[in-house]
Amino acid sequence: MGLLDGKVAIITGAGGGIGRAEALLFAREGARVVVNDVGGARDGAGSSEGMARAVADEITAAGGTAVANFDSVATAEGAAGILKTALDAFGRVDILVNNAGILRDKTLLKMDESLWDSVIAVHLKGTFLCTQAVAKQLIAQGGGGRIVNTTSVSGMLGNFGQANYAAAKAGIYGFTRTAAIELQKHRITVNALAPVAKTRMTEDLPMFQTGMDSLTPEHIAPAALFLGSDLCGDRTGNVLAVTGSQMFAYKVVQTPGKFKDEGAAWTAQEIADHWDAITKV
Repeated sequence: MGLLDGKVAIITGAGGGIGRAEALLFAREGARVVVNDVGGARDGAGSSEGMARAVADEITAAGGTAVANFDSVATAEGAAGILKTALDAFGRVDILVNNAGILRDKTLLKMDESLWDSVIAVHLKGTFLCTQAVAKQLIAQGGGGRIVNTTSVSGMLGNFGQANYAAAKAGIYGFTRTAAIELQKHRITVNALAPVAKTRMTEDLPMFQTGMDSLTPEHIAPAALFLGSDLCGDRTGNVLAVTGSQMFAYKVVQTPGKFKDEGAAWTAQEIADHWDAITKV
C-alpha cells in the first residue's frame, strides 16, 4: 500500500529537478500523476514536449501511471488545460503541487520590466491560477484535497540579485496563508515548501560551488509527499523548509512590542529612542 493509492496528483514544473523528484516519488506511492512542464530554458525561453514526456515515460516504465502536459501555468487557459489533462486521463484530481518556476536574476537597479513581469507571471500568477482551477474542482468533487506551493528562502529572507524572484516567492507565502484560511472549510489543506536543492535552476549559484552536493531534489520530495498525503492531517498554512537533511519551519513572528504609558500616538523621536524594546523578540 502506498501513501497516495487511488489519488491523482498534478505537479507543475515536473520535467526536471525538484518537480521530477516529486513526480517519481508520488508515482511510487501509488498516485496517478500529471507531469506538467513547458520544457523551456531556465529563464523560461522556448518550449519542448521532451522534458515532461521523459518523466511520464520514466514513471510508466517503472510500473506507475502518468501523463504529460505542456501548458504554461502563467495563463488561465494553461491552468485550465493542465486540469483538463487530469480530468480527461483520470476523471478527478486530489493533489496539486505548484512547482513551476523560472529565474531571471538581475540586481534591482539593472532589472527591466520584462524581467520582473515574467518571473511574477510564472511563480506567483501561475500558483494563483492553478490553485484556483484545482480548488474549484476539489470543491465540486467533495472530499477535500491537498495543495502544496513552493516558496523560497529568497522570499522569506531576501537574496541579492533576486528582487523579482524574492517578491514572487514572498507573495506565494502570503497567498498560501490566505488560501489556507479560505479553503479550510472545504477540507482542502494549503501548505508550502521552501526548498534548497541543486538543480538546473540553481547549479551555478555560489552556494553550490563549494561541495554542497548533498542538497538534492530527492531530499525535497518526501516533504512534498508528506504535505500531499493524509499524514499531513488537517495541518494547513505552514511553510516547511528543507535544506539537505535539515528540516524546519518558517514563521512570521510578532514581537511583544511596547506600549506608550499615556496611550497617545508615538512620535518619530520616541520610536528611535525605544527601537530596541519595540523590536526585541
